[in-house]
Amino acid sequence: MYADRIKNLPPYLFAAIDKAKQEARARGVDVIDLSVGDPDLPTPEHIVKALNKAAGDSSNHQYPSYEGKLTFRTAVAEWYRRTFSVDLDPKSEVLTLIGSKEGIAHAPLAFINPGDAALVPDPAYPVYRTATAFAGGEPLIMPLLKENRFLPDLDAISPEDSRRAKIMFVNYPNNPIGASADRSFFKKLIDFARDYNIIIMHDNPYSETYYDGERSLSLLEMDGAKDVAVEFHSLSKTYNMTGWRIGSVVGNAEVVAGIGKIKSNIDSGTFGAVQDAGIVALNSPNEVVDRMRKVYKHRIEILYSALKDMGLELDKPRATLYLWAWVGGSSIEYTGHLLEKTGIAATPGVGFGKYGEGYIRFSITQPTARIEEAVARLEKMGK
Repeated sequence: MYADRIKNLPPYLFAAIDKAKQEARARGVDVIDLSVGDPDLPTPEHIVKALNKAAGDSSNHQYPSYEGKLTFRTAVAEWYRRTFSVDLDPKSEVLTLIGSKEGIAHAPLAFINPGDAALVPDPAYPVYRTATAFAGGEPLIMPLLKENRFLPDLDAISPEDSRRAKIMFVNYPNNPIGASADRSFFKKLIDFARDYNIIIMHDNPYSETYYDGERSLSLLEMDGAKDVAVEFHSLSKTYNMTGWRIGSVVGNAEVVAGIGKIKSNIDSGTFGAVQDAGIVALNSPNEVVDRMRKVYKHRIEILYSALKDMGLELDKPRATLYLWAWVGGSSIEYTGHLLEKTGIAATPGVGFGKYGEGYIRFSITQPTARIEEAVARLEKMGK
């Protein structure tokens, strides 16, 4: 009955986790869900008010434009200029997305023919691999290993694979690991892409969730980046707007146009009122995001300390909403044991790929009081 692309598709990681949580709750367990990166803090009130006003504008009740309102794309370009000193043409180098996941999932359809290949990190957000497979392409795995600071070892990629690859996905600050990339890596990445005529697709939704005072990078800050790369960004994590489904892809105009051609044949654009509210979000004062960062940093600190006291091996992330802890052995068994003994739900690292085995991911997107309760349970559990 089903097409091969569905029959060969592994169960989506978070759907399986949701089932385990539902079963635990049905048994009466008070589950503290540290498995999914869905911010618990509400969308700032001024953004909600902007949506309410825009929803009453009858011009937003008709089909939106496929590429997104020019006013929204201009706001994205201005945000990039203020944030990263990157200049973008809002007409040709910015495309509105129904959340960055949607854009990432559709992007390979514009560039991958059956039998082509894409370089995909492992462990990683599962959509990179799935989107490649849906386009008929072969995912070529780039292991992210601790000894390489969880960066792809570009020198280890064979010339044959490099020549086959049409696109490469990268994601820094990284989900699920929490690792960051520096300028030297990004410069090397751009040179690599130019040498092998590869399109770099940089997924960058966590650039504003940083904790050491040093802003995370945009790949587009590097000289020559727009020759070979696009970057996906989202309002989901920066402004706590995961349910609103709005983001953008920016950079190389030809690549942006290719993704736009796919989208125009698949969806009918982003609700205009959400775009209007997105403009307000992107023009928010810095203190709006600063307040969120302070909350997340506090949560990172208390959960990191508890996990270290348990004897788990992990680094304190300088960005993202995640802690990536080495437990050894089966990550599925460990998270199952954790849920059974403490009621805490975490994500098994193997769900992000082969090289995630032995790790588990904790998210900090629960109220601080619930994080503190999780810490108390972990302390009771012991090492």
